[in-house]
Amino acid sequence: MTKNIFKIIIFFTTIIFATGCEKFLSEKSNKSLAVPNSIEQYQALSNFANSGEVCSDDYTISDVDYNNIANEADKRLYTWQPEFVALDGNFGNDWRYCYQAIYTSNVVLNELKLSGAENVIGQALFYRAARYLDGVQIWAPAYNVSTAETDLGLPLRLDPDMNIPSKRSTVKQTYEQIIQDLTEATRLLDITQISVERPTRWASYALLARTYLFMGNYALAVENTEKCLMMYDSLMNFNLLNPNDAYPIKRKNIEIGLLARMRISSNILYRDIPNISKDLFNQYENDDLRKKIFFKSDATGKIMFRGNYYDQRGIYMVGPTMDEVYLSAAESYAHLGNVNKAMQLLNKLLVTRWKTGTYTDLVAANKEQALQIIITERRKELLFRGLRWPDLKRYNRDGANINLSRTVSGMVYNLPANDLRYAIAIPEDIISITGIPQNKR
Repeated sequence: MTKNIFKIIIFFTTIIFATGCEKFLSEKSNKSLAVPNSIEQYQALSNFANSGEVCSDDYTISDVDYNNIANEADKRLYTWQPEFVALDGNFGNDWRYCYQAIYTSNVVLNELKLSGAENVIGQALFYRAARYLDGVQIWAPAYNVSTAETDLGLPLRLDPDMNIPSKRSTVKQTYEQIIQDLTEATRLLDITQISVERPTRWASYALLARTYLFMGNYALAVENTEKCLMMYDSLMNFNLLNPNDAYPIKRKNIEIGLLARMRISSNILYRDIPNISKDLFNQYENDDLRKKIFFKSDATGKIMFRGNYYDQRGIYMVGPTMDEVYLSAAESYAHLGNVNKAMQLLNKLLVTRWKTGTYTDLVAANKEQALQIIITERRKELLFRGLRWPDLKRYNRDGANINLSRTVSGMVYNLPANDLRYAIAIPEDIISITGIPQNKR
């Protein structure tokens, strides 16, 4: 047992996470799996889903790039097809990676439950919660107080024994598990870690705030953003960034609460393939430095995103950050009717994004106007962070009526507000293996 604990702690405190093994869900539980013993099993913990980002509306891809996509499943995601046929094992799928990370966390929790290794247990709880929160945004409807007790959520696997049959919980039960894990993680996690790749207490509060925002529980979202801001409050000044750098925003900058990345499975989100919507690009004023820092264009006028917090082509940072906390706090305060506080927080963030001496504080006359302004700025600030898809779902839940449309080779694809396809179909190989019910179409 002591040897197993030592191995787990060493891996959790020294290995940078990236990708995972492909055949995880088809393997049977046995004694050799009692303790993770390969780098790949640990790397999967921070390799978050991309399905929601593929489906979101901040970009398009050309017909040529679409036809060059090797993974048929990603083509179907991009055009919001009702079925998800996962045929190519070379790419895997988000479900497999999600539950591999959950399994690894469960192994750690099972092995260390009596050890007293609180910080490591806290990290395992954090990652289990993070992956369930990630997954419930993809494979379940938006949290709705009136239907959450009956809407299908995720299978809650809390034991590393893979012989236990899977069954889907409700959306309410899924969120309750996420909150339970994160609440316990905030108690156990260290305030600081040896690396920004390790979750801290700040990151756990930030993820709780994200959870409550998605649920529409704005009082608790505010409570957790305030805990974040009391612990640490520092924003980048974009005037100090070099727009001539290939990637002006550097990895491990002062706003990152946890350095975690989005899993990229094919060409859709890779490198310079995504073409940013001109309607979105034109929302940035000329003195808004994000217009130069976030984007670049080529000779054809194609607008490409380069504002990720990972300073590397085709790698998107999805962990909690300070700017997200500010925007979540501002939106939540606005929902609660505290317009002055909401706009104060928003302006404190935005002044760091504009050319020195050019920013004028935004004002709102009422709650509705404040929300409109904040939601617009949230979209402009948090591109390719894995947040737009869950934001679309919750905005439509609350009556926004946002309808999406894409054209591929002359064929128009539509996704109306609150369509059942916002709960993305579970990969069919998973349905076949587990027998769990598919999302309704």
